Amino acid sequence: MDSFVTSQYFHTFVVGKKRFYSDLKYAKNRMQRTVEHKIKAKITYARYGEVFFVSTFHQFDVEYVTKLLAQFEKEGLITRIAKGVYVKAKKTRFGVVYPSAFELVTEIAKRDKAIVFPTGETAANRLGFSTQVPMNACFITSGTPRTLKLGNRTVTLKHGVPRNFAYKGKLMPELVQALRSIGEDNITESVEKRVAQLLSATPETETIEHDLLLAPVWVRQIIKRNLKTDTDNE
Repeated sequence: MDSFVTSQYFHTFVVGKKRFYSDLKYAKNRMQRTVEHKIKAKITYARYGEVFFVSTFHQFDVEYVTKLLAQFEKEGLITRIAKGVYVKAKKTRFGVVYPSAFELVTEIAKRDKAIVFPTGETAANRLGFSTQVPMNACFITSGTPRTLKLGNRTVTLKHGVPRNFAYKGKLMPELVQALRSIGEDNITESVEKRVAQLLSATPETETIEHDLLLAPVWVRQIIKRNLKTDTDNE
């Protein structure tokens, strides 16, 4: 093959190769722009308070989604509250308005398919034993322990022992945690009255006997004497 033909063949091969890579790069960029548009649209039209994880967009490349969420945070579209966890918080002239700690951990529990409920002062406040909202809200979870930052507030999800998740009712695990936070020596008449109100509003008659056996003895006694029986209602 003479030199002219050889050089022409080589030139055609090289140009073709460049075009091939150029086409691939163009297709990749176009696909990434499409993914970016879809994710941004989903976040833009989401309600305030909605939580987003990298796994929310599981159909796309994990590394690229992680990069996009970090980019959207810089743009102010979402707020990072933990590693890989973002929330669409409402921004006002008074600052960022976050959803309640309970709303956030409930969303995270749904994603993790976990059980979660408040403990300590958080449980006492949520059930009306205290009007003081703790700056550091604490919850027990059967899922992944993590810490969320909501501005100057902290929400802690700590792993609980299996016994904590053996309750069948929804009120009882929270009630037990709240009473334990108050302490046996600090049970007053007003506390007992609130226990009676909660038990009356949420009877849980089908699960109460089972759940009472899981509670500490002194908590069990408080609950038992504040339970309304069928005889009491007659």
